[in-house]
Amino acid sequence: MPPSPVDPNQSFPELEERILTRWRERDVFQESLRRRKGAEPWVFYEGPPTANGRPGSHHVLARVFKDIFPRYQTMRGRYVERKAGWDTHGLPVEIAVEQELGISSKDEIEAFGIAEFNQRCRDSVFTFLEDWTKLTERIGFWIDMDDAYRTLDATYVESVWWALRQIWDRDLLYEGHKVVPYCPRCGTALSSHEVAQGYRDVVDPSVYVRFPVLEGASDCPVAVGDALVVWTTTPWTLVSNAAVAVDAELGYVRARAAGSDEVLVVAEALVGRVLGDDAQILDRFPGRALEGLRYDPPFAYLDASEHGPRGHTVLLADFVTAQDGSGLVHAAVAFGEDDFRLGRQAGLNVVNPVKADGTYDERIGPYAGRFVKDADQDLVADLRERGRLLRAEDYEHAYPHCWRCGTPLLYYATSSWYIRTS
Repeated sequence: MPPSPVDPNQSFPELEERILTRWRERDVFQESLRRRKGAEPWVFYEGPPTANGRPGSHHVLARVFKDIFPRYQTMRGRYVERKAGWDTHGLPVEIAVEQELGISSKDEIEAFGIAEFNQRCRDSVFTFLEDWTKLTERIGFWIDMDDAYRTLDATYVESVWWALRQIWDRDLLYEGHKVVPYCPRCGTALSSHEVAQGYRDVVDPSVYVRFPVLEGASDCPVAVGDALVVWTTTPWTLVSNAAVAVDAELGYVRARAAGSDEVLVVAEALVGRVLGDDAQILDRFPGRALEGLRYDPPFAYLDASEHGPRGHTVLLADFVTAQDGSGLVHAAVAFGEDDFRLGRQAGLNVVNPVKADGTYDERIGPYAGRFVKDADQDLVADLRERGRLLRAEDYEHAYPHCWRCGTPLLYYATSSWYIRTS
C-alpha cells in the first residue's frame, strides 16, 4: 500500500479507542502468548502497585518500563508470562484507614479491634482498582489483570512463609541489632530512599555540656575537677550517654576562658570557637592520652555499670573531627550508627530507655512518658540549672521526618531479623 498523508483532522483519541477496541475484540495480548507457548521462557515478575490510591504520572513511567522489556523479549520469540499483582499490605493502606477512622496509634487500633481494622484495610485496598485497570489499558501495558496475584491471599502469604523457611533451613536468618531511621508514630523503620523524601528545615538546640572528670588517665595532664566539653544537637540522647569519643591523633588542650578559673578540655583547633580567642592554654596533648579517663555523665538516670565496664569513660574513635563542635563527641550506643559501632568495639551494652512510641521509659524519672524530641528544651534547662550547660545556641538544619505522617525520625537501635548475604 502506497504511503498516504496523515489526515490533519485526525482525532487521536478516536484513533486510540479504535486500536484498543481492536486489541480487545481480537484478544491480541492473549494471542501473543498463545503463539509463543512452548518457546524459551523469559521470566517477568510484576512489582505490584497499591490500588488504594489513584495512579500518578510516576506510575505511568514505571508501567511503561514494565511493558518495554517483556514486549521486546516476546518480539524476539520468547514466551513471557505477564501476571499482574497487587500490593495490599503496608503502612499506606493502614494510614489511610486510620485517617478514615480518626485514630492515630496502635493502642487505638487495638481498642477498635484488630480483626475489624484488618477487614477495613481489606475493604480499602482495591478502592481505585477501576482507575488502575483503565490506565493500564490506555497506556498499552499488556499484562494479565484477570489472573492477578494479591499479597493478601492465603496462597501468597503461604509462599512467603515457605521462602522464609528455606532461608532459615540454610542458616541464613539471624536476629541482630542495627541503628535504623525509625518512625515512632508508624512504628517502623524507613529505607534510605524513604528518608530522603522527608527532610525538613528545623531549629534544634545546639549545646556544649560540661562532663566533670572523676578519675584521670595515666600520662594525661587532665585532672579531677577539670571538665570535658561535649557538643551535641540531640540533647534528648544525653540521658543515654555511654561514653565520650575522641580522635587518637587530634590535638587537645586544657584551657581557661578569659576571666575564668574553670579548666576545660577541648580540641585545640576549636578553642577559639568554644572558649574565645583569648582563652589561656595550660597543656597540650594528643587524644590518645584521654583514653580511659572517667567522667560524671550529664544525667544520672542510668548507672555506668548498665553500659558495661567501660561505661562513662573516654574512648578512641575514627569518626571524630575538628570541623565543628568541641572535638569530644557524646556517644549513646542505641542512637547513632557511629555510636553503635563504637559501642560494639568497646564492649558496651545497648541501653535504650526509649520505647517504641518514642517516649522515655520509667527509668528516666520526670521525663518518663514524654516524646523525646519534645523534651529537648526542658533537658537543656535542667543542665543550665545544675551548672552543666556551658553554652546553648539555636541550630538550623535539615532533619528527616516520616514522609507518611510527618513525625521526626529517631535513629534507633532495634532488634530485627536479617538475612546473611555474601
